[in-house]
Amino acid sequence: MLKEPEARDLAPLEAAPATRPRRRGGMFLVGLAIGAAALGGLIYNGMRERAAAEAALEMETKQAAAPFVEVVHPVGEAPDQTLVLPGQTMAFIDTPIYARTSGYLKSWSYDIGAHVKRGDVLAQIETPELDQQLREAQAQLAQNQAAVIQAEANMDLARITNGRTAELVRQGWTSRQQGDQDRLTFAGSTAAVDVARANVRVAQAQVDRLEELTRFESVTAPFEGVITGRNTDVGALINAGAGTPATELFHMASTQTLRIFVAVPEIDAPNLHPGDVATVTFDAYPGQTFRGALARTDGAINSASRTLLVEVDVENLDGKLLPGAFAFVHFTLQGRTNSVVVPANTLLFRSEGLRVGVVRNGAAELVPITIGRDYGDRVEVLTGLGTADEVILNPSDALVGGTVVRLVNHKASGA
Repeated sequence: MLKEPEARDLAPLEAAPATRPRRRGGMFLVGLAIGAAALGGLIYNGMRERAAAEAALEMETKQAAAPFVEVVHPVGEAPDQTLVLPGQTMAFIDTPIYARTSGYLKSWSYDIGAHVKRGDVLAQIETPELDQQLREAQAQLAQNQAAVIQAEANMDLARITNGRTAELVRQGWTSRQQGDQDRLTFAGSTAAVDVARANVRVAQAQVDRLEELTRFESVTAPFEGVITGRNTDVGALINAGAGTPATELFHMASTQTLRIFVAVPEIDAPNLHPGDVATVTFDAYPGQTFRGALARTDGAINSASRTLLVEVDVENLDGKLLPGAFAFVHFTLQGRTNSVVVPANTLLFRSEGLRVGVVRNGAAELVPITIGRDYGDRVEVLTGLGTADEVILNPSDALVGGTVVRLVNHKASGA
């Protein structure tokens, strides 16, 4: 009785060793898988953290290596510019006065510095030869006029004779030969009258010419102005220029308006037009300005100097300004609305042309530009930049496009 229970109890005990190893092996495999997964996760997390750290380190290294730059914004609408150029002052009219007839200087009335009006007699010339020629011409005219009267009388006689002879020939009282002779005599006398009258016209023209020359015995001022030179004196032989060079008697200048000639550089020539107002200054009158007006240009660029010759007229009614004085002419050049202005220390002079460094998306970009006027510490940029661009100040000569940069400031304008 006691052995059956022992047998029943032993059966499970005998079966247990067969099932227990299988359970322990499955548990081991599960644990091993979990451990491998945990180890893989740790390795992955470690690698990811390491890659992130390396990327962060690389970025920090690049940021640390990126140069600091200072930037400005260009200023829109270039300001007006004053162009100051030297000029040579000249009288509005400057002319030498010559004698129109030959003779001896009898007297002169005005010396250098004298202000004269148009028609004032500057000098008197004695012309004995001319006076004699005029008297001869007048006598010849009178002789020719008498010859006309004589020719007209002969013509009248020939006309009457021809009329009578023609009637006698018609009636048969005289020959046709006589009639033809009287008719041709009348025609010749008529032609003689025409010749005599032509001689009168020639003699009259000669008298008029000599009388006109005698009027030049008085040397008069051709315009209102000032005498700037007197090159003769009483008793001097005056030559009108026939055969030998003429002698300049006086030199006159009209100074009520002065001309100032200025050579304008080619780049500024399109900005100047007739009628523009200019301001003129003189070293002799410090602190004083005179108003001038651009009268005209020569309309061509000088190929040697690359300049445009410009004439500026200045009123000088009080005679304060003197011809020949050195002057400075100030032109105001209007600003351009489609351009911007940047500091001069933003420019980069490269072999491929003028450039500026512009910061875009955290990197430097070299932008080609076209400059206009030079204001000294600033320059006008015609193309390539806008007011929103960030232009690098004092860029390094080694700056290349694409370089990452860091900003140290953000100025509102480049003024």
